[in-house]
Amino acid sequence: MDTWDIGSLAYLGLLGVALVFWLVVHNRQSLGRTLQQAAGWVLIFLAVIAAVGLWDDIRRSALPGRATVATEGRIEVPRSPDGHFYLTLLVNGAPVQFMVDTGASAVVLRARDAAHAGIDTADLAFTGRANTANGAVRTAPGRLDSIALGPIEDRNLRAWVNEGEMDQSLLGMSYLERWGRIEITGRNLVLER
Repeated sequence: MDTWDIGSLAYLGLLGVALVFWLVVHNRQSLGRTLQQAAGWVLIFLAVIAAVGLWDDIRRSALPGRATVATEGRIEVPRSPDGHFYLTLLVNGAPVQFMVDTGASAVVLRARDAAHAGIDTADLAFTGRANTANGAVRTAPGRLDSIALGPIEDRNLRAWVNEGEMDQSLLGMSYLERWGRIEITGRNLVLER
């Protein structure tokens, strides 16, 4: 802290003491009520400061995976607070939220998301097996008529429907390799075609 900062801090402190002294003298008949109101205003002020300071975290938590189209053919995805990247794509016209997973070889849909995208899960043959962090699960092959991320649409993409419990559908390499460039820069995932 230099002398200018110390002088400014001393001035603000003196101004604060004068303001408090004036409030006490002016409201000595109803001092309890005045202190309650002052405490209320202090709490409101602290809440506003906390909201401003935490705004980026609040925005990321409330709207994870909000991809932005930076330029034509370029998508930027912010990292969510849990460290993963999430995207909402239109699968056969229905919105499905995915976790980007470069460790998954294919697009893997939860049964609920597959049904939401118009895939008849009752007719699927769960003949495949996949090894996951939770152990082996049965999978059924399928095809997605269309999958769209913003203005970029792909057709006839092979995918798997997972019979096991998953928190999130996975956007694996069978989709990601369709992009010409995949890069993580800072807190963003950049996809380019």
